[in-house]
Amino acid sequence: MLKLELRAASSRSMAYLSPVLALLLTIFFGALLFMALGKNPWTGLQVFLIEPIRNKAAIAELLLKTTPLVLCALGLSVCYRANVWNIGAEGQLIAGGLAAGSTILFFDTGTPGLSGGMVLLLATCAGVVGGSLWASITALLRDRFNANEILVSLMLTYIAQLLLMYAVNGPLKDPHGMNFPQSKVFSSDYLLPHLFSGSRLHIGFIVMLLASGLMAVYVYRSFAGYRLTVGGLAPLAARYAGFSSRRALWTSLLISGGFAGMAGAFEVAGPIGQVLPSISPGYGFAAIIVAFIGRLNPIGTIFGGLVLSLFYLGGEMAQSRLGLPSAITGLFQGMLLFLLLACDTLINYRLRWQK
Repeated sequence: MLKLELRAASSRSMAYLSPVLALLLTIFFGALLFMALGKNPWTGLQVFLIEPIRNKAAIAELLLKTTPLVLCALGLSVCYRANVWNIGAEGQLIAGGLAAGSTILFFDTGTPGLSGGMVLLLATCAGVVGGSLWASITALLRDRFNANEILVSLMLTYIAQLLLMYAVNGPLKDPHGMNFPQSKVFSSDYLLPHLFSGSRLHIGFIVMLLASGLMAVYVYRSFAGYRLTVGGLAPLAARYAGFSSRRALWTSLLISGGFAGMAGAFEVAGPIGQVLPSISPGYGFAAIIVAFIGRLNPIGTIFGGLVLSLFYLGGEMAQSRLGLPSAITGLFQGMLLFLLLACDTLINYRLRWQK
């Protein structure tokens, strides 16, 4: 009698090919999706994938959106390597953006004070601290009460959103803003400098690249990174070696929250230029996909960030050019994640008929 059996058949090279295969399949099913919506599939794919990178200005926008995605994914990769399932990078980004925006508004009084560069440095540090503190709530509840970090970090995201709404409707509200829920626009001295004239790409992109390199060294060339990885892959072996699971929990969540908070600070002091009710269109959630596309590798997350930022821009193009709903971006993101998981399963396990 024949039966279907799963046998392990994984390899490092095939594991890194999985995201590429998943992306190609996403493009194929995306073409079918455009056909189902009554659109020319070639035109749809051209608008979704080619138009966002048609010139230098468009590529600069692509890199601008890549920056917060990669920063959030860097921290999430550390968490997932340590087997700590942080789902709340979005809330940590909001907390960091709120802290950074409050810092800029404190100094942006119109009277001479600290230089713009010093204020931006303080705002970035405030964003990192704000994101880390928000993530520390998850670490504390998991450490002291064994609360599930998935639920806690996710619920804290909604609390962060409500806190942001309170801030822009209360203490940070612009008194001359015609009663709109937003802070005043920051002075140009307190905005991140642009890398190129005529584009919104700012110096945060360079910081993101440097952070990716430093995290690669931390993960692959430091004892602390090795300790985190062992704790995630083999908890019993880590305990036998004397590695503290408690330290891994706190370290990974604080790093993750810090990077997400930095992303929030860069958004507030960068393309937004003020504190709004919505700091992020979902970068913290999309960064989960970015981390797994990059195989939890700090350098690989750059590739994942480029793909997801392309989806964001492609979704905006599809709305304006093809009249499609905004949900098209989420559909492509969901397809990519589902197909990535499917490709991982088929690569790690192969089907075999056995008597």
